[in-house]
Amino acid sequence: MKFRLIPSIPGYRTLDRYILGKFLRTYVFGLMMMIVIVVVFDYVEKVDDFTELKAPWSAIIFDYYLNFIPHFVNQFSALFTFIAVIFFTSKMAMQTEIVAILSGGVSFRRLMWPYMVGASIIAFTSIALNLWVIPVAQRVSIDFQSKYLKKNQVIMYDRHAYRQIDSDTYVYVRGFSPTSERIPFFALEKFEGSEMVETLNAASASYDAETGRWTAPRYVIYSRTEDGSLGYKQYRNLDTLINLDARELSDIKSLSQTLTIDELNDFLESQRRKGSDDVFIIEVERHIRYSYPFSTFILTIIAVALSSRKVRGGMGMQLGMGIALCFSYIMLGRVFEQIAVSGSLEPWICVWLPNMIFSVIAIFVYLKAPK
Repeated sequence: MKFRLIPSIPGYRTLDRYILGKFLRTYVFGLMMMIVIVVVFDYVEKVDDFTELKAPWSAIIFDYYLNFIPHFVNQFSALFTFIAVIFFTSKMAMQTEIVAILSGGVSFRRLMWPYMVGASIIAFTSIALNLWVIPVAQRVSIDFQSKYLKKNQVIMYDRHAYRQIDSDTYVYVRGFSPTSERIPFFALEKFEGSEMVETLNAASASYDAETGRWTAPRYVIYSRTEDGSLGYKQYRNLDTLINLDARELSDIKSLSQTLTIDELNDFLESQRRKGSDDVFIIEVERHIRYSYPFSTFILTIIAVALSSRKVRGGMGMQLGMGIALCFSYIMLGRVFEQIAVSGSLEPWICVWLPNMIFSVIAIFVYLKAPK
């Protein structure tokens, strides 16, 4: 005996196409309208910089806006999914279409099927964008902003970078930039417990991106002597190779957002081997790339359950209630993200906790929905 997940009755197929078509059309239309508005306002804000710094049109369109749009779409994908479902389902409820469908023998559970198909299309597209497309697009967009924007530039490299390169060794670099010929100050510090036992200081250092070697004409090594006092020796022609990729001198959060999932996993493992404190930031970024698309399913269930009932207040009340819930989810996610970065709780717990909480809400409103 063969079991079919979707009944092959023509009426069901027609219903699925009708709801799925409304779902995706409303979602895409709302998103496109918002993209046009955001791009227009963004261009008006930045047109002076584009003109003064002579940004070519090809770079503005292809390097900036075509790489900015995927990030914007993905960032607000769950919100627009929620609004789209609320909007067209409320309209169906007001026109008594939902009542007619349920009265015709279609269960509420079966009615959810095309909604879940639509949510799956959006969620898996969002995951693909998160894991592979957006990180690469971010690199191109950041490079454009560093060249052609004077205001609100994305600072990729910390002015004062302090990084852990081993369990007991740290490096401090001041004023690093990939285009710099000279770096004002470079220090390599070694600890025993909480006490620094040796430090290498070099001024006017250089970094070779091809070999990964640090050089300086002069340097000083400070170390503890046998009697506990601090001694030092001066040397010439520093040439050393340390366990540090120059990309790690950038802001770790910004760097993590420009790495594909494979690169992010490799970077996380390298930081774990070094015993770095930045692993929390990287783990949060990795979990967010999966947890946020998953929220599409949760918010879709809540939206259908809230908007499928015909109420006296009309669509406005349902839309207002839904948006309040959606923004509560976003705010909760940001709060727990900061808790995760601080290391107070396990990153996966903090990142996935909003989904867990709203899953309970989704189950509750689903059980209360009209049957």
